[in-house]
Amino acid sequence: MAKKAYFEPPDVKVDFPALERTLLEYWYQKGIVKKYLEKNKNSKKYFSFLDGPITANNPMGIHHAWGRTYKDLWQRFKNMQGFKQRFQNGFDCQGLWVEVEVEKELGLKSKKDIENLVEGNLKESIAKFIELCKGRVRRFAGIQTEQSKRLGYFMDWDHSYFTLSDENNYMIWHFLKKCHEKGLIYKGHDSVPWCPRCGTAISQHEMLTEDYKEATHDSVYVQYPIVGRKNEYLLVWTTTPWTLPGNVAVAIASDRDYVVAGGQVKGNTYYLNEYAAKRLNLKIEKKIKGKELVGLKYISPFDGLSGIKKALGKYEHEVVATDEKILPVSEEEGHVAPGAGSEDYKLGKKLDLPVIELVDEEAAYISDLGEFSGKNAKKHPEIILDYLKENPEYLFDIVPYTHRYPACWRCKTELVWRVVDEWYIAMEPLREPLKKVTQKINWLPKFGLKREIDWLDNMHDWLISKKRYWGLALPIWECSQCGHFEVIGSKDELREKALEGWEKFDGNSPHRPWVDEVKIKCEKCGKKMQRIPDVGNPWLDAGIVPFSTVSTDNKSEPLYWKDKGEWEKWYPADFITESFPGQFKNWFYSLLAMSTVLENSEPFKTVLGFATLLGEDGRPMHKSWGNSIEFNEGADKIGVDVMRWMYVRQDPSLNLLFGYKVADETRRKFHLKLWKRPLTTGYSQD
Repeated sequence: MAKKAYFEPPDVKVDFPALERTLLEYWYQKGIVKKYLEKNKNSKKYFSFLDGPITANNPMGIHHAWGRTYKDLWQRFKNMQGFKQRFQNGFDCQGLWVEVEVEKELGLKSKKDIENLVEGNLKESIAKFIELCKGRVRRFAGIQTEQSKRLGYFMDWDHSYFTLSDENNYMIWHFLKKCHEKGLIYKGHDSVPWCPRCGTAISQHEMLTEDYKEATHDSVYVQYPIVGRKNEYLLVWTTTPWTLPGNVAVAIASDRDYVVAGGQVKGNTYYLNEYAAKRLNLKIEKKIKGKELVGLKYISPFDGLSGIKKALGKYEHEVVATDEKILPVSEEEGHVAPGAGSEDYKLGKKLDLPVIELVDEEAAYISDLGEFSGKNAKKHPEIILDYLKENPEYLFDIVPYTHRYPACWRCKTELVWRVVDEWYIAMEPLREPLKKVTQKINWLPKFGLKREIDWLDNMHDWLISKKRYWGLALPIWECSQCGHFEVIGSKDELREKALEGWEKFDGNSPHRPWVDEVKIKCEKCGKKMQRIPDVGNPWLDAGIVPFSTVSTDNKSEPLYWKDKGEWEKWYPADFITESFPGQFKNWFYSLLAMSTVLENSEPFKTVLGFATLLGEDGRPMHKSWGNSIEFNEGADKIGVDVMRWMYVRQDPSLNLLFGYKVADETRRKFHLKLWKRPLTTGYSQD
């Protein structure tokens, strides 16, 4: 009888991306994915994977595919081992990520434009903006879902969690209520990093290394005349001349050597650091200790401005001994402006120095600052330099200086510092409990533990407020009469305490402007309390997901409220994986902090961290550099199977260089060899 091969010979000109699309269509049409997800639904063994939510704001990137490949790989392995899983994907939805993109779509330039979307109606303007933000999230969640399916990532795509959900927002209310009961919530008045375009404070967690950009600014050497000493000056350098009107002191290190030097003008004497004297080619006459300078009074060129006179009162500018733990003094700097720097403010608070507030939320100088008022400090830095040139007795030199300067993580605008009221979670009482919880976790690679502990050792209080619109409505009601505030922990509690506005809020999501309608009674003075207008730091949204997203079917009421015993089968999560850079002080940190407050336990048992995906030339991917590859482009030209193999064979602790040449090499060495290998041939009798 004739023998017939079971398999046809493989096509040597195989189109892998086309083959992938055919297989994906077959898997979904035949219900293969559904069978995969339900394979172990009756198992008594649980494997809890917690997805770090991808921001539903733009199409998925090549770098996202790296992490999503790990997530798919781990869950597939556990599925083969017979573990019951939830297979729940997450979408991060709220915050500046989305707001800035919606502003771009609308052609808006500032917060004022948002508040006038419906001309003359603030409430309707905010409501319209919020709905546009929700719409953008839904649109890109759909796009990312299809891209993830294209990657071959099997999840319960019909029941992804969204951090904009009522369940997620109200669970954060619950967390903040617990913080308040522990005495951790407070309103702070501080000098904070501020984005003048977005009009909001930028927290310590959001100031990532990659958000410092190289910039060249005009630095200035200011010579401050010493009171009672003719032709003697303190020579001080700063890279931020816009802050000079806010100067109240010059800080020195008491035990450090300083010098007395002769100047370029005959008869002038300068007190400064030795390094600076050599750099400026000044003739050093003698050395002195910093403590000999403490107490010297000096004059600032801006003392004649009415706002500065008022802020200073009877105070005179003077040399102060710094606290190195608060404000380390570099080899040349020493200019202290408490109204324009976080460390300056802390030192000023310790030494009881006056605070001169300088700029408004758009970085324009405030009123009572004479010719500077209304002019933008960052857009027009020359106004300070020109003023010094007109008053040469205070100007030694202006020198262009290239350095790394912080920018807004979202819009890339250079930051300023300004004194504002913000809301915080006090973290000092949580520092040691957090470290104990962190040490219970298996960190892969091992250096992850040290990095997280380093962050916890140096973390500040958590700035949780944003003066924006699209985000968690912080559940803090404040009395304008007596200053008392209350934190509401649930929708039911708000309903019970509402004096007015409930009918306008009921039926809406817990966002601005609807929740702002509700007023409650101040338990201290009896007056009506209004919700503060601030929204929350977006890392609150992602940090609460172990509590807000776990349910019996990925769509019903959270088990944390409904059935805590069942919830504990999924908590702590057995495994999470995300890119290490940035997450130590963002998602990992928020998970740890919120779980420590609510349960005093670790939110996950094992974390796999991985490094950064770069272009194959070793540089970050940028379209202008010609090394950027979009996910859809990569899937169509390279194929996701090749991409996934590139990801899983990579040492996760090292940066991955990604590009077409690397992909071609991977395909040639593995996929084509596997494809062309002679297949085992079976025969059947006719």
